[in-house]
Amino acid sequence: MRTLIALSTVLLVSLQVRAAPLTEQHQQPIVDSPSRDYAIKKFQKGVGHFSDWSRTTKKEFLIDWQAGKASEWTLVQGNEGGDLDSMTAALAWAYHLEHSTENTSRPLKAIALLQTPTDALDLRPENKLALDNSKMTSGHEDLLTIDELPEDPETLSHKVRGIVLVDHAEPLRKWSSAKILSIFDHHVDRGVAPDAEPRIFEMTASCTTIVARQMLDELEKLPQEYHLAHELLELILSAIAIDSGGLTSDSTTDADIKTSERILKRSNWSNRELMEVMENLDDELSDSKKSLDHLSLRDLLRRDWKGDLVDTPSRRTPTVSLGFASIPYSMDYQINVTEFEELFDWFAIHAAWTAEIGVDISVCLNKYKVKENGKKKKKIREIVLVVRDDVRIDEAQANSLFGVVKEAIESHTELGLKPWHRVDELAPRQMVWSHESDASRKVIRPIVEDAVMGWD
Repeated sequence: MRTLIALSTVLLVSLQVRAAPLTEQHQQPIVDSPSRDYAIKKFQKGVGHFSDWSRTTKKEFLIDWQAGKASEWTLVQGNEGGDLDSMTAALAWAYHLEHSTENTSRPLKAIALLQTPTDALDLRPENKLALDNSKMTSGHEDLLTIDELPEDPETLSHKVRGIVLVDHAEPLRKWSSAKILSIFDHHVDRGVAPDAEPRIFEMTASCTTIVARQMLDELEKLPQEYHLAHELLELILSAIAIDSGGLTSDSTTDADIKTSERILKRSNWSNRELMEVMENLDDELSDSKKSLDHLSLRDLLRRDWKGDLVDTPSRRTPTVSLGFASIPYSMDYQINVTEFEELFDWFAIHAAWTAEIGVDISVCLNKYKVKENGKKKKKIREIVLVVRDDVRIDEAQANSLFGVVKEAIESHTELGLKPWHRVDELAPRQMVWSHESDASRKVIRPIVEDAVMGWD
């Protein structure tokens, strides 16, 4: 009997030990194990000077911020759309600022800031491919993205030495307090920072062309040239190639061609023909750029999103948040990739995304091609206008703003707008048009912005 009781006691204690929760001492190795952390955040380290420079610069910036030395840094930033041109131009100029001054009495500290969240970078497959080709660390560990800033831009803009704008004519509102040191852009000059130096606006296929040309001009005037990493040179060629259709598009300029020639001569591809290199790059990157079928509607909306606060004359609502999405698919296709494959679901997902980022009025610009009677494909564009009433403006104001913007868009008869085939199913403050003009975001955005700025 005593033996049976003893065995029962041992068994009970054993079960209690197994069932008891782990103590903090027991749990600690599981939570903080270095090998476990490495398994969660494993990445393939980049190879070469360009990757090493980018990663080291990111580390030094964060160290200086922690030490209260943000004032020593220049942030080179492109637009929030985060395409290959914008990213490359920012990286190239930051690289140039640091390397061109490193042997002077006043060396500069500069870092490229990508105004795109880390998890959104791969929504542009061509970016990932170009960075992989440039031997950068996987997972974009070498790059500083907007969601990695240790401080909000409104606060940080007061502390940094200044900002440089590339592929962007004016800073987003959250950076408006920062000093603008230089501007490089291939869009319309909006008169911002007239004293910036250099301040270059030129209609080229790629903004990277302008930055690379200035970089080479200054490099060749130095007493001793610094090392230009071949990975950066090849990234520059990639950005120019995809924006210029391999130097064959109608937007290609002499500057794009001549700058590409100069970059090629310094690259590891110097023994190859320029047009062959650029055509191959364009083909490879363009094929990658089209690989979007795996993206959800939310990803399509945020993949190429640009927006900011816009001032209005209204006393009740002096600013509204306006955003633009560019999507290379029709509205019908986008509806089919939603969970329920229904119109209501498109607007539900769109509403969730715009609520998340606090947008009042949004415009989605869709473009796609259709075959017409078995002939050459025809390009179709769509404009989707939506105004919310739950962020800064009430229902009456939202109705008024929607009417003003809708009228402004429809007043441009040269667009040839037609109501979408399911327009009767739309809810209040929703409108969709289709058209066959070449009017892209560069045309539509000013129309909408002017209407918003005139709304009272």
